[in-house]
Amino acid sequence: MQLYNTLTRSVTEFIPIEKDKVSIYVCGATVQGNPHIGHMRAAVVFDLLRRWFIHSGYQVRFVRNVTDIDDKILHTAGHEDRPWFEVAAHYEREFTAAYNALGILPPSAEPRATGHIPQMIELIQDLIDRDVAYAVNGDVYFAVDKYPAYGELSNQKLDQLMVSEDKGERDKRYQHDFALWKKVDEQPTWPTPWGAGRPGWHIECSAMARFYLGKKFDIHGGGLDLAFPHHENEIAQSKAAGDDFAQRWLHSAWVTQSGEKMSKSLGNSLQVAEVLKLVSGMELRYYLLSAHYRSMLEYSPAALTEAATGFNRIINFLDRAKALVSSPTKSLPAEFIAAMNDDLNLPIALSVLHECVRNGNSAIAAKNQVEIEAALAQVSAMLEVLGLAISSESNSAATDQIINSLVQTLLAEREAARARKDFATADLLRDRLLSAGLNIEDTADGVRWSIKR
Repeated sequence: MQLYNTLTRSVTEFIPIEKDKVSIYVCGATVQGNPHIGHMRAAVVFDLLRRWFIHSGYQVRFVRNVTDIDDKILHTAGHEDRPWFEVAAHYEREFTAAYNALGILPPSAEPRATGHIPQMIELIQDLIDRDVAYAVNGDVYFAVDKYPAYGELSNQKLDQLMVSEDKGERDKRYQHDFALWKKVDEQPTWPTPWGAGRPGWHIECSAMARFYLGKKFDIHGGGLDLAFPHHENEIAQSKAAGDDFAQRWLHSAWVTQSGEKMSKSLGNSLQVAEVLKLVSGMELRYYLLSAHYRSMLEYSPAALTEAATGFNRIINFLDRAKALVSSPTKSLPAEFIAAMNDDLNLPIALSVLHECVRNGNSAIAAKNQVEIEAALAQVSAMLEVLGLAISSESNSAATDQIINSLVQTLLAEREAARARKDFATADLLRDRLLSAGLNIEDTADGVRWSIKR
């Protein structure tokens, strides 16, 4: 298997530290708000990597953290007028629901930052003892100039870096030093040898990766936006503490709109829950896999619709083929295997998938049972590896989506009739919905519907 390494900026053969085992740490969500499809692209990419390792015979330990304490979470808590821990728990559940909807496997461990303060304190103390970090007035900073290789991941030089404008970082000896621990007066805080406060963002991942995967592990992953400063700082503090840390770095590129990175701060985010009203979870997953993971994926409604149409052509073939032949033993085409081993070359892998579907449809037209069965075996195997296999649960979710869409259409027609004072038509549409077993409730916030129990 050939994989890219951001650190060396090259594609090289993947050789695990331990034979037949792979250890992966991926930066997960900062649970400050609802997940958007930009978050899900990284999640889907590393889920695919994990699935391919499993298919290739590896035992995979996959750790994905949750940042559940952060200034942004505290800001949201103030805005929503509820405790920070309630905000974090609520949005963590929203992320979990999004992961499940897109068929993302649960991680081997999903540690929260607040559950690993002792490990962070231990690592910070180690850095102070090694004279690569210093405490000042309750804050603790990493001394960047004590780590000569700083900037190696992002290929930047210290004298070319912009100065941090974080007003919460005080009394630093050097402009590029970064906080390991921050003194704060407002709750929540945790006690440390340097005073009460909260952890810096970067230290949490170094501490949790060490705790769950050891001082040396195979792969560290995340979105491209995390390469600097987050991952750069992780490398510096972990290696300065004597850890070998990650042997390979993988980063997925962004989902963009009009060329800009999709993010909450830019106001151009598309929340997963809203997108799932337009397409199914598997259709969205297919869309997020439609480009190479290191290439930007430009979002547009047309692109999403095109992807959903392409995915449904595959599913339509499966339904037709399964009605004609028995379920064969699944087998992957050699070209698909080669593409996946070539740094997860998804455009080539998907082209192989669609070619098999075309061959299968031709075989159905020709009533060639042998070729139908062969195509069904290959298409089913590829969908399983890609995490696109349709389960009874996802079928049920798709059915619910269709029902909701039809009901919303009828409700919109009813509202239009009422607006033009055609009350006879409005009442007729309402009666049809009621007779179908639905409850219809007109409220100040609009029309709500539910199934009669």
